[in-house]
Amino acid sequence: MAGKVRFALNLEFRNPPQFHRDPTRLYAEIIDHVVWAESLGYDYIFLTEHHFTADDWAPSPLILLSAIAARTSRVRLSTSIMLLPFYHPVRLAEDGAVLDILSGGRYELAVGLGYRPEEFAGYGMKLGQRSRRADEMLEIIRRLWDGETVNFKGRFFQVENTRLTPRPVQQPRPPILVGGYAPNAVKRAARMGDGLMGVTPQTYRIYVEELRRLGKDPATMRIVGGGPWVFCSNDPERMWHELAPYCMYSANTYAKWMETWNTPPAYRAARDLEEFKASRQLRIVSPEQMAEFIRRQIELTHIDTFFFNSNEGGAPMSIMREHIELFATQVMPQFQ
Repeated sequence: MAGKVRFALNLEFRNPPQFHRDPTRLYAEIIDHVVWAESLGYDYIFLTEHHFTADDWAPSPLILLSAIAARTSRVRLSTSIMLLPFYHPVRLAEDGAVLDILSGGRYELAVGLGYRPEEFAGYGMKLGQRSRRADEMLEIIRRLWDGETVNFKGRFFQVENTRLTPRPVQQPRPPILVGGYAPNAVKRAARMGDGLMGVTPQTYRIYVEELRRLGKDPATMRIVGGGPWVFCSNDPERMWHELAPYCMYSANTYAKWMETWNTPPAYRAARDLEEFKASRQLRIVSPEQMAEFIRRQIELTHIDTFFFNSNEGGAPMSIMREHIELFATQVMPQFQ
């Protein structure tokens, strides 16, 4: 039996034009399934964020987490990831503290820097300044949540004699996880966070080396990883055909977004379902194969929390019910 691992549903409140549904019903269905997933024993709910997209990707994860907090009692609530540059650090610290109180101490902040030029243009920001903005923001948020009276004069933010009220429930503060795959992002996670959100064998090595250089104990840090498009089913062929149109839509969307980045493509565009199937980006496996996949992730990256995407590309939650329940009853007990 493997060591204890926590499990998370990563949710996308998206509504692509070709699959469009009434947004009120869509949001209600997703939240209803979150309540059900909590009853099955899931440990976390992660919410994504994007802005100005063609598929109405929800841009307000803290509002959504507040709605989920009101319907749940145990599951922990996190962003995965919040696009940090588009917020003011003091306001974000205040909103996070209120959400932590509202949820009874279940909130965690996981952040990234963003990469889509359209989002930065919409907020009147320069993409090239995102790293320096993030460093200032993380310092201010941590200090406010730690209870300090903050005086800070940076390039982007000036805070004078500011003390957060009310404070978060969690002490000393809600955990802060930092996401990213570039070496500088991973080092930021080691320097300014309590864990790394999203991990590969390479980034894990960079992260541990940086922690040790800073005199921090890697054993005290969180490592969150996953298999976004790996699902289990008793009828893999049927589930593949149910999910494939939504996952292909996402693969094509991400591939287009990342065209301008000089990195190996994480997603490959496909012209049709046959080409998408050949790419093997979507995998449907048995529960035992899923458990083995997670064991391999633990071996390579020492994750303590595993997530999967629960409604990729706007897929109806009803399609995901089999995987969510099968995963909870046959996979999760092997890691408790």
